[in-house]
Amino acid sequence: MRGALRRGDKVLTSGGIVGKVTKVKDDGEIEIEIAQNVKIHVVKGAITQVMSKTEPAEG
Repeated sequence: MRGALRRGDKVLTSGGIVGKVTKVKDDGEIEIEIAQNVKIHVVKGAITQVMSKTEPAEG
């Protein structure tokens, strides 16, 4: 689940924060937008649920 995270996915963190993934980094960290222009960085291990997935881009 965590390995398949991509930009645009709506996720829930272990702390109860819901947001949209805006950036996935190689070092196990992701950036989540929790409100307009409010972004936080969390480790992938803090993601407990993917609430909705985005479709992969074509091509």
